[in-house]
Amino acid sequence: QVQLVESGGGSVQAGGSLKLSCTPSGFALSRCEMEWYRQAPGKEREFVARITVGGFPMYADSVKGRFTISKNITENTMYLQMNSLKTEDTAVYYCSADQWTGSACIHGAYWGQGTQVTVSF
Repeated sequence: QVQLVESGGGSVQAGGSLKLSCTPSGFALSRCEMEWYRQAPGKEREFVARITVGGFPMYADSVKGRFTISKNITENTMYLQMNSLKTEDTAVYYCSADQWTGSACIHGAYWGQGTQVTVSF
């Protein structure tokens, strides 16, 4: 059974840091792209960051320069290092992975359960 397990959320004061982890079970993260999304109360889910198969990162403008997405193939884990956190970063963070079919990647096929990040003044 394919699962994405997230961890690392919590509460932190503005200016602080957190590091989220996402570990897939049932597949290797090296095959396709993976992403982080977030959803704040009363708002739609929004894109945060993406990492390509080759390790190239892409970021939403709102987190550029503060967040770093990475992956460790050996550990089969994706990370999101979040620095200089702001109150507006408060949200449930989700990791998402493409599904490898054997010949192509299906975007956004798998989702984690989400981990809460709360940033206070």
